[in-house]
Amino acid sequence: MANNEILSEIKTAEEDAKKAVSEATDEKNKKIAKARAEARQILEDGEEEAVKASQNALRSGEAEIDAKRNEIIDDGVREAESVAVKSQSNIPKAVEFLLEEFEREIRV
Repeated sequence: MANNEILSEIKTAEEDAKKAVSEATDEKNKKIAKARAEARQILEDGEEEAVKASQNALRSGEAEIDAKRNEIIDDGVREAESVAVKSQSNIPKAVEFLLEEFEREIRV
């Protein structure tokens, strides 16, 4: 083989190597870009899921608060009705007591 042929083959091999390195670099950059895009999407999905979870927790908490509030109101209504019933049963006694006191004051 002549020196020219050897140099030509070396030059061709160098060009092939440069091309292979360039293609590998391009492929690496594409994979990095794809991985970054996927990571960004995963983060966005995670944020959406976190927002949904917090909204669900908030709704659940509001429902519990409403239930507790209604329970307290119902207890208060029952207690007020109980006091009203007891006070109704004491009205005749109170009237009798007041009449007795009034009559006693008149007699004095």
